Amino acid sequence: MSSDKQNNKNPMESVQSHDWNKERLEQLKQLMPDLFTNDGKLNINELKKVVDPKSVNETERYEFRWFGKSNAKREAFTPTDATLVYDEERSVNPAESENLIIEGENLAVLKLLSNNYREQVKCIYVDPPYNTGKDFVYSDKFNQDKKEYWEDAEITQNGFKIDTNTETDGRFHSNWLNMMYSRLLIARQLLRADGVIFISIDDNEVHHLRKLCDEVFGEENWLGTLIWKNATDNNPTQVAIEHEYVHVFCKTKESLESEWKNSLSDVKNRLIEIGNELISENENILQLQAKYTIWHKENKAYLWPLDRYKYIDLGGVYTGSQSVHNPGKEGYRYDIFHPETQEPCKEPLMGYRFPEETMMDLIEKDKIIFGDDESKIVELKVYAKDFSQKLSSVIELDGRLGAYDLKDLFKDSKRIFNNPKPIRFLDSLFPFVLKENDIVLDFFSGAGSTGHTILDLNSKDSGKRKFILVQLPEQTDEKSEAYKAGYKKISDITIERNKRVIEKIIKEKKEGQPDLFSKKEDEETQLKGLGFKVFKLKKSNFPRVEYAPDPEKSEEENIELLKKYIRDKEAQLVTAFNRDELITEILIKNGFKLNYTLTKQEEFKKDEVFLATDGDKETLICLDAPISDELVEYFKTHTGQKLIVLERALDTTKKWNLKHAMGDKFNAF
Repeated sequence: MSSDKQNNKNPMESVQSHDWNKERLEQLKQLMPDLFTNDGKLNINELKKVVDPKSVNETERYEFRWFGKSNAKREAFTPTDATLVYDEERSVNPAESENLIIEGENLAVLKLLSNNYREQVKCIYVDPPYNTGKDFVYSDKFNQDKKEYWEDAEITQNGFKIDTNTETDGRFHSNWLNMMYSRLLIARQLLRADGVIFISIDDNEVHHLRKLCDEVFGEENWLGTLIWKNATDNNPTQVAIEHEYVHVFCKTKESLESEWKNSLSDVKNRLIEIGNELISENENILQLQAKYTIWHKENKAYLWPLDRYKYIDLGGVYTGSQSVHNPGKEGYRYDIFHPETQEPCKEPLMGYRFPEETMMDLIEKDKIIFGDDESKIVELKVYAKDFSQKLSSVIELDGRLGAYDLKDLFKDSKRIFNNPKPIRFLDSLFPFVLKENDIVLDFFSGAGSTGHTILDLNSKDSGKRKFILVQLPEQTDEKSEAYKAGYKKISDITIERNKRVIEKIIKEKKEGQPDLFSKKEDEETQLKGLGFKVFKLKKSNFPRVEYAPDPEKSEEENIELLKKYIRDKEAQLVTAFNRDELITEILIKNGFKLNYTLTKQEEFKKDEVFLATDGDKETLICLDAPISDELVEYFKTHTGQKLIVLERALDTTKKWNLKHAMGDKFNAF
């Protein structure tokens, strides 16, 4: 504990027993910060809505209020009827890869992932649709009875509810906030305790999004807001809008602090290691510098923000720093003469930070870097071993670079996607938070820049970072270049782009010179891991397990709903099913990650039994209907493993016998 915290401690606490009420309240706040007001007080009405929604008057009393807020929160935590179906045809090297691209409405997908990947995602980056006054294709009323959504694979205006969201609509901001609120609430459940979320936004909703995130993640977990200067005078008004924003929040600041400080240690250590290897192998300083120049040129893309470390001498890898400048006030004024031209070097605007005597000492000790001539201000030499840097709040990067990223991949199309995020921009964020095995999630993935960035990072440093991309199968405009090129849905672009990135990396690796500092087996393992599995959101294979009358419908309508429910249950007993799809749904809803594997168990002769495992969980699963008596007898005495079977595969006796013998390890789905 810090001395400040000790000094502020209540003296009565040292003579009292442990305050369990305080601890329980703090645990509740960590678990569900959305139940607390901005000043940290528990909002009893919000808590009641979780425990007993009927007991609460729906009049909103929260500090940050808008129309539909309560309903958006309920929708976030309401179970979904959906499932995911594996799309083998569009997957790339799926057997070796844990990357995922999921085609479907992102709120339903997040709900499906929230159990399987709960608290396992290190970083979330999202670039949501900005609230520009146009309609956006996100409607959260997707249930089994909505034919338009489940049966129309192409998301069009006729087959999908498009929310009206024009500036003349009185709910202009509310519609957008409702869309974001439910998704951020459920996305928070996926973040690790030391996880970080980056959210891109523009001026239209930047202030509302900040308030929204204060509520979802807790104001104390705000890390900062970045400004991305990405354009020049692109606005016809009196103020030229040349920037966007990125709000940065973490799950729990206390858990993040040590991780954040050391987030670049892997790259930093690699630079030091490379420098030491070269120094030990090359006695000639010119040969040493030439060899490092080649290595740096080949690897600098993954080194941001360490790509500035372009130089090497016998002290190690180093860069130049503008720390000689005097910040904010008048500094020291004197001449420094360039060693080659003997002319005075250009002086910093506010003068030098150091007095002349100190500067001369630094020059004598070879701690100052000169430019090619006197026109460049000198810089302080900083070695990689001394590197320490925070994420800058201002990023200057041309936004058009994202289009060039795509042009490099889609040479057959002029403009495949409007305004994709540059991988260089994401490169400026991810190295600060991602270690080599971490998971990054993007549930507004668009053209797939996040996946591209992760594949590129891994190719440079042999990392094993994994991505999960979620994209709505929104139809592209029939007049667009994408549509003419055959990409009927935005999700088609997401998948094709990352497929082409993988093909490009494999080609470059095979054609390029081998990296002298990488092991051959590491490169081969990495190439095998290049790929992704594609899943599609789909209607559940199971009808609802319960029936309850809808109070908003008439008695006649509820009778028809009951009849339909009975028909669905009866149809389930005779309807043929796709085994693989059914296994996927059962495992997802039992908390298995999507990288699960199945192994047929040959010892069972009369039943088809598989062992399913995702590395953390495992279970035996049998979809035979009915299951044999021999299988029941086996599990009456072999109760060490979990077993999942279909409800319809059991009569009353078999179900009782298995439940009595296996207890919670038996699951009839």
